[in-house]
Formats: sequence, C-alpha cells, structure tokens
Amino acid sequence: MAEDSAILCCTSATSDITTARRRFEHEGLSFLTIVLPDFGKFIQKWIDQGQVGIHPSFSTGRGTLPLFLGGLFNRVFDRRSGLLLDEPSIDAIRALRQLTLSFAKISLPCSDARTMNAMVRYVECEKDVRQFDFDVSERDLNDFEEMSNLLFRDVFTIVDRDVYYDRLLPKHGPGAVADNLTSNGKYRSRSWTSRLSEVFLLDRYLIPNHHFVDDLEEVNVLEPGAEIPVRVISVPKTLKTPRIIAIEPTCMQYTQQALLRSLLEAFYRDELLCGLIGFDNQEPNQLMACQGSADGLTATLDLSDASDRVSNQLVIRMTRKWPLLQKAIQASRSRRADVPGHGEIRLAKFASMGSALCFPIEAFVFTTLIFLGIQKSLNRPLTKGDLHFFLGSVRVYGDDLIVPVEHVHTIVQTLEHFGARVGLDKSFWTGKFRESCGMEYLNGHDVTISRVRQALPYTMADATGVISTVSLRNQLYLAGYVGTAEWLDTLLMGILKYFPAVEPTSPVLGRGSYDSILSDENTGLSRMHPDLHIRQVRGYVVEAKAPSDPLDDTGALLKCLLKLESRAQLRAETPWHESGTTPEMESSPWAPPAGQDGKHLERSGRPKRVGIKLGWWPDR
Repeated sequence: MAEDSAILCCTSATSDITTARRRFEHEGLSFLTIVLPDFGKFIQKWIDQGQVGIHPSFSTGRGTLPLFLGGLFNRVFDRRSGLLLDEPSIDAIRALRQLTLSFAKISLPCSDARTMNAMVRYVECEKDVRQFDFDVSERDLNDFEEMSNLLFRDVFTIVDRDVYYDRLLPKHGPGAVADNLTSNGKYRSRSWTSRLSEVFLLDRYLIPNHHFVDDLEEVNVLEPGAEIPVRVISVPKTLKTPRIIAIEPTCMQYTQQALLRSLLEAFYRDELLCGLIGFDNQEPNQLMACQGSADGLTATLDLSDASDRVSNQLVIRMTRKWPLLQKAIQASRSRRADVPGHGEIRLAKFASMGSALCFPIEAFVFTTLIFLGIQKSLNRPLTKGDLHFFLGSVRVYGDDLIVPVEHVHTIVQTLEHFGARVGLDKSFWTGKFRESCGMEYLNGHDVTISRVRQALPYTMADATGVISTVSLRNQLYLAGYVGTAEWLDTLLMGILKYFPAVEPTSPVLGRGSYDSILSDENTGLSRMHPDLHIRQVRGYVVEAKAPSDPLDDTGALLKCLLKLESRAQLRAETPWHESGTTPEMESSPWAPPAGQDGKHLERSGRPKRVGIKLGWWPDR
C-alpha cells in the first residue's frame, strides 16, 4: 500500500517501509492496530484544524512535519510553517489515512486485561448515569420534556393507542438471548415477568389462541427480584478495546420487538421525523457530511458510549404524557445486568446495545437534545415551523449526529450537560473534514479508506478470512491501489483453485475488474449458460446455512401464525407494487413471504459458520 501510495502521489516510500518494518519487529501487531491508528486520528485533527501538531510516537527531526510518511505530509502541509496548504493533495490525504487507519478495526480478540478494563468502564459509565440522575434539575427535565413532546407527540400518541387496543405484534429475532434458548426454542419459552403481565397478556403472547390456554399453567411468572438479568459480553471491535453489548432475556426481547414494530410504523408516517432521523439508510447522513465538508455549514459529531449514557430518567420523562406507552416500555426494559467480574448491578441507563428499543430511543433522545441546544443558542422557544427549517442541517443516525455549525457549541454543551459524551477526536466542525456513518470527506472529496477487517487467510478452511480479503482486494483495486490488489491476487490464487474476474455485482468471490468479460474468456473460467442467455463464471460463492433447530407442536403453530399476521399487516399497509409481491400472491393468505425459507421450522438462527461453495454462477 505504501508503494502504491507513493506512485499515486509522486513520492518515495522506501524509508517509510523500512521504519514500519523495524517498528513492527519491535512492537508487534500493536504497531499496526493501535499506534498507527492513533497517529491517523491525530492527522485527521491536524487536517481539520489546519496545522500539524506533535505526536509522541513519531519524531519531526529538524522540521515541523513528521519524518515518517514525510513525502505525503509535504503534499498536505507546508514544510516550514506546518500549516495546511491552500490546495492540499487529496490523493496524499487519502494515502495518509489509508496507511495509518487500515488496521484499526481488524477483528482480533483483545487481551483479557483490555477486556476487563472495558467491563470496568461499563460499570463506571453506569455510575456516571446515576450521578447525572442525582444532579439534573427539574427545570432541565421540563425543558427536555417540552422539546420531546414537540418532536414526537404524534408518534407517541399512535403507539400509546396501539398499546391500549392491544395491536402490538411481537416476534423473535435470530440472535442470542440471556436464557440461552435456540432461535426456534424461543417459541417454546415459558418464562414471563409480573411486570410484563400488566401490559403484555400471557394468553395473547405465549400461545397461538385460547384453545391452548392450558399451556399457560407451565409459565413461570417471575417477580422483579427474580427476573433474568441481561448478560453483558464483549465482542471484537478493535485490538485496543472490545465492544460491550448486553444480551436480553427472551421475554424482554420478544416484547421489545412488538413495541419496535409499532414505533417504526408510526415514525415512518411522520415526514418531518423521517427527514431528521434515520434507522435503515445511512446515505442521507453521508450526503450531508459530504456537503458539510464543502460548505462548512454543518458539523459531524460522534458520541462515545452513546447508548450506555442515555438515562432511563430521560425516557420516563419523554413518555410521561403517554402512560400506557411508558408502562409498556418500562415493563420490557431489563433492570439488572450481569457484568463479568462485577456481578449483578442495577441499571440506571435505559438499555445497552442488544435491546431492540436501544437504537430508536437513543436517536429520539439525541434529537431532542440537539434541538434543545439550538433553542438555547437562539434564546427563544422553537416552534414546529422552526423544526422544518432545520431539515437538511440536522440528521441523527444512532450516535452519528449532523448539526448546524452555528449552533454546534451550544449543542455539544447540551449533550454533555444531559450525560452524553462527545468524542472530540471524531467530531469535526472547524475545518473541511467531515465523517459520518463510515464515510469521510474533505472539502467535498471522498477520502474514505478501505479497512482490513480480518487477518489474511492461509487456507480455504478460513472462509471468513477469504471472503473478507476478496472484498478488501476489490475495494483497493477500485481505489487505485492496483499493486496491492495484484499482491492480494497472488495470495488468493494460492488458496482458491478458481478466482475469476467478475462484475462488481456478481455473487462470486472473484477479482472485480473493469474488463471482466474479456479477462477469463479463454481460461475455462467463463461460459454461456447452456439453456439461458446468461454469462456464467466458475468460482466460489458464500454459503451460510442456518443451524438445525426443529420446532413442532404449539411453538410451530405460534411461529407460523405470527408470520402470517405480520405479513397480513404489511400487505394492508403497503400496495403490492411497492412490496414486490403480485396480486396473485396477495390473494393467498397462505403464500410464504418473499424470500422466506420454507424450512424455517427445521432450521433457524444465525449460521454458526460461513463456508464457500464451488460451482457455475452468474457473473453479475
């Protein structure tokens, strides 16, 4: 990558490669995964602030610029003053980021010490939330409630009505649960809580219909003190620190999904909120970040430990005028967490990642705080018309926030006043750099890099590594790193018997190429389909099979009826020409949902392993 970067930027990387090799020999993998990414974050800030600073791990010699990657720095900053050039090289900026940040998010397990430190931070974060609950004033809570009502009154009214008329439709997801049930095994669950029973009736949620009411005698209704706590675990994020998530009990996740469905249905009917908040499409955030990097009118903010810092007290206040909705949300919220090394702790936060309601509720809270900050900046109450004015300059996607630069300082103060923590190293508003939802921009130019997500594979048995490396190879090829792509081609061809050139849209693991039709026409890797006018290539595709998980009796009936009811709701709300079905399919209530596996009563859940399968496949 260094050699390709030097070619693209008309410089030399010989000394940089020597330095990287020497430091890798002494520091190991941490040089690539911790030291370089930290350097990359400094570089991003220097570009944003317009001047080079000092990094403790890389010397500057006699000048102002770091000696390491100095040829690239010379094309971005002035050698004497260290100031950002009037027209810095976009290729050099992209190369600096590529070489320093590529290995930041490689999926490798952290050391036990780092994992335990992450658990300590999780507990300390909980203490911070409790301190916020103690310190927050009634006036602050009133201001928060008024702004939330202005934003979400219509949505909460609809969901509150759904709870009253018992129109909530639950579902089980494929993920893990705290009580260790399999995907289909969740439909046999006979555990409930007394808190849930007050809102989510047993005969409505645990059995197919009243003909099976006798089955309810087997249900174990748990009192608050006996409820199953969420199970806090770590999953790979970076080698520096893991990601901490919480696995919910089956009954909680089941009812959270019911509320989520109603909440999203109401949300998508509100044109204003759809313009301010995103749940399933990151592109609006990315486009706004690109525009903000060009005109400097919007800032991108990133929150640290976002979900773990949302106080449940704010959620209670947000839903105070809708008592049924509030009761349902609180009943489906887990109150305790089992943290490795710390035992069970009482939760003041609303929920950690893992709760079905975590993502939308945190988005609602952050949106409220953004407009509360704008209101304080303007020093006057906001109206509904004011909210429409900020369409195009305010956007929330989880903890990725886009806000107007003219109000950014007050917004940051408001967020932190209400317990959030703004990551200043990943938030940008002073210069021309912006980052949101995985895309980075500088002055309107895309400077997003390709990241190494998995360790490079050595055999076909490492299917995950092969799949990830093929993706990396194709990303680098499209970014102009042709030499790196050829190096990876050599590696992959030594592992895969067939590695054809393919179109970017092909399901085949192959070499993305601008001339894929000509690349393999004489190699035996390409042919026309024997019966159809379709070009095929010989290669491997990803194969992920759900684990065996047979379900029968009452649980099978409950699952099938829930799926039918879910599809009936979708059909009632979405015209057939938008849903992708045909009028004939719509007329049959027993037709399986599009793409639904007909063997879902035999196999269900997330695949335990991913494999690759050889065959002839379409090249696009």
